[in-house]
Amino acid sequence: MSQNFNFKQRQKRHGGGKIGGCSVAPLPRNLTSEPICCLFCEATFLPAEDPTYSHLLAHLVSSHKFVIADMKLIADMRSYLKYWRKRFEEDDITNFCSIIRTNSAAADKEDSEDFYLLCDALPEDRELREKLQQKRLEYVLEVQQQERTDTSFSRDCLFCKKHFEGHLHELFDHMTSEHHVNIGQPDNIVFGNELLDLIEEKLHKFQCLFCEKEFKDWAVLKEHMRKKQHKRINPKNMSYDKFYIINYLELGKNWEAVQAESDAPDPSAMGEDEWKDWEEEGPGAKCLFCDTTSLDLKVLLEHMKETHSFDFHEVKTKLQLSFYKQVKLVNFIRRRVNQQGCIACEEKFETQQALLSHMTNTNHISSPDPEMWDQPEYFFPTYEDDRFLCALDDDVGEGQPEEDVVVVPEPVPVKTDSSVLHDEHLRKSIA
Repeated sequence: MSQNFNFKQRQKRHGGGKIGGCSVAPLPRNLTSEPICCLFCEATFLPAEDPTYSHLLAHLVSSHKFVIADMKLIADMRSYLKYWRKRFEEDDITNFCSIIRTNSAAADKEDSEDFYLLCDALPEDRELREKLQQKRLEYVLEVQQQERTDTSFSRDCLFCKKHFEGHLHELFDHMTSEHHVNIGQPDNIVFGNELLDLIEEKLHKFQCLFCEKEFKDWAVLKEHMRKKQHKRINPKNMSYDKFYIINYLELGKNWEAVQAESDAPDPSAMGEDEWKDWEEEGPGAKCLFCDTTSLDLKVLLEHMKETHSFDFHEVKTKLQLSFYKQVKLVNFIRRRVNQQGCIACEEKFETQQALLSHMTNTNHISSPDPEMWDQPEYFFPTYEDDRFLCALDDDVGEGQPEEDVVVVPEPVPVKTDSSVLHDEHLRKSIA
């Protein structure tokens, strides 16, 4: 295979492997210290010193006129190189690689050179990459399982002085429920201690987790993150990708690509016949008191009424709750139940079942006191993407208007020597 192709143009088009943008998972610790050998010579490279393999790529290009496309998407570089070194010894390299001829245009003055390109357009290479991706996923899932069952975790909260021992997810749950910091669902997180190290490093530099601006002290950073609602990590920062399982599911795809494929179809592009068979997908809204979910909020409200004796519609109508007060009520109940505490008397229980039995037997589940939940802190959701909140409406009280917002003007001192109000001629002209 041969192609007349400008090498500089090819580099620009492929952009160093930005098809998916996933970060490569860390290698097991016992492999990071072992050198990786070049495909064609005895030169070696240490992954611990060059995790992106930029030195290896530069060596292959300069010394052997050889290019591996999208290297950052290769899950296990050591195994990848070992496989192709053996294959190149068995057969001619031209049977696997395209030939890229540089400076091939008539106007080019520099000498023409041939480079060999190995990429996943070759079925054998694609299959190898997918197998290595699968092995990496299995390794990451194994690490995650170890983290879930490990009870030796010990660490202070990054936002308060509370100390946690036992399970890693307890600290993540605490940061979400108590500090409203959205790191993501613990079930989707892997290499959790390393993620906490990264976040802690940023906070020590007084750096915002979302916009990544740095501030002069902790108080200013804390106020900024609160006002701007920046209590979450930056989804565009790819250094976080390796901490989330979703980024390991498919070769060359990170969470954005996977999420885009799972989104519902565009309604504007669907014909009338297509709507007949279309059904809403997703996990649905979750009950405020148990794990029951439903795509239909009416079904879920009926479940809460029949199973838990909590009539949300009756509470909403009786208290004339505006949309925003409904949000606060839901977030209040979510947080209390998540902490296994009663929504009326604040008593806490060891299990969710014990909590539900207490609230049912004492009738503490019917209607919590507004003084407890009608607080600004409950504007913030307890769960990420709470479908219950998305399904709320503001048709309370048969057309009752939303509560008025009172705006109090701030008094501004007027300098008497510069105010236009002291211009007598001007006052008479506008009188």
